[in-house]
Amino acid sequence: MQIESLLTHKRTLCHASCNSKKRSLEVLASLIAEGTENIDADELFQQLVARERLGSTGIGEGIAIPHCRFKTSGAIIGALMTLAKPIDFDAVDSQPVDVIFAMLVPENAESEHLQTLAMLAEHLQDANYVQALRRAETGSELFRVATEAST
Repeated sequence: MQIESLLTHKRTLCHASCNSKKRSLEVLASLIAEGTENIDADELFQQLVARERLGSTGIGEGIAIPHCRFKTSGAIIGALMTLAKPIDFDAVDSQPVDVIFAMLVPENAESEHLQTLAMLAEHLQDANYVQALRRAETGSELFRVATEAST
């Protein structure tokens, strides 16, 4: 699976103004709901918050991959957001986060969930890829950088 199969232009946001982890999850839930049929932003927000209570999805180096199982009509759905200013995300390295890639997986997609998470983590561990994401100035540019570099 490639990143372009997870993202759309509508689910990519550059330089979002979020001052907390909770607010960033709320913005992501809205971003996903606005760009995807049959997803309720409030319900998704609650699921993302519940997942964060199990342990932070901040993987270090300023990156978080919030994810949860959700009613997605069988598709794995992603959203990518960079932040105007890094925020505390309770990351494993205690560093603030400024790149957030959210992922929703169908409720019964155990292996796809792990494979997609591993693919995302691999891309997001590439310093050149992450720097290119951080340099993007618009949502369209962020989408292009995210998807071109993953092919």
